[in-house]
Amino acid sequence: MKISPHLNLAELTRSDSAKRNGIDNTPTPEHLENFKLLAEKVFEPIRLHFGVPIHISSGYRSKALNQFIKGSATSQHCSGEAIDIDMDGSASGVTNAQVFNFIKDKLEFDQLIWEFGTDKNPDWVHVSYESTGKQRKQILKAVRTNGKTSYLPYK
Repeated sequence: MKISPHLNLAELTRSDSAKRNGIDNTPTPEHLENFKLLAEKVFEPIRLHFGVPIHISSGYRSKALNQFIKGSATSQHCSGEAIDIDMDGSASGVTNAQVFNFIKDKLEFDQLIWEFGTDKNPDWVHVSYESTGKQRKQILKAVRTNGKTSYLPYK
């Protein structure tokens, strides 16, 4: 099923954890509508700007899958409002930092997170788009200290 011109449902629901553990990861109709909005406002502009396939490392997470992987109870992945993008290893030459900066500078979004990595390139980029249209434009950097994740304001 196509969500947008360059995004299909299989890309958004793919999960090795769900597959290995028999967890249903099927979005509700409402969550599908949220993904269509996120694709229109965030994914497609990224894809068109860079002109290369954009790799989603995490999309939809059913409540059961999110609990299994110990995700945040308030994760926007569970409502079809968030994706994680990881361009590492892509033959395109586009970096996670380039994707992060394009989103930060050019797009509307609810939350944008530089996920771990170095000061030059995150390990991946988390981006969400609030389906109500009320975007916080919150920009954070995820860091690990003594094995615990903290979210700091991005500078």
